[in-house]
Amino acid sequence: MKISVSSTGEGINSPIDARFGRCPFFIIVEVKEKKIKSSKAIENTAMLQGGGAGITAAQIVGNEGVDAVIGINFGPRAFGVLQELGVELYQGIQGSIKENIQQFIDGKLPKIGAATGPMGMGPKPGGPGMGRGQGAGRGINPSRG
Repeated sequence: MKISVSSTGEGINSPIDARFGRCPFFIIVEVKEKKIKSSKAIENTAMLQGGGAGITAAQIVGNEGVDAVIGINFGPRAFGVLQELGVELYQGIQGSIKENIQQFIDGKLPKIGAATGPMGMGPKPGGPGMGRGQGAGRGINPSRG
């Protein structure tokens, strides 16, 4: 079984990253007979993307042929893409990649059935704009009642 874990670093002893779409690396771990057989780091090229990072990250992981993904937060778009690819999602714990894999092997990580985080990490709509109104209207047109 191939498992991907969102990571802050390039090794199996690196801490899990709470973000999926914007984590720096994914650690791909091969598990056979309840033991870690191999691992490799792949760079998350979606990390610095302006928008749609979760979708791109899900495609990157999907291209690795993983069966499961362990993470802490998955936005709705990343969740949807991973579901479409038939990848199972598991709720990770704070700790190292190795600790999370062991928890998975021991059956202690719960399966995720819905998005666990907000969509996107960038500025939210409705904030002050650069125009003359400076966001005071919040997109509401009073003439339309």
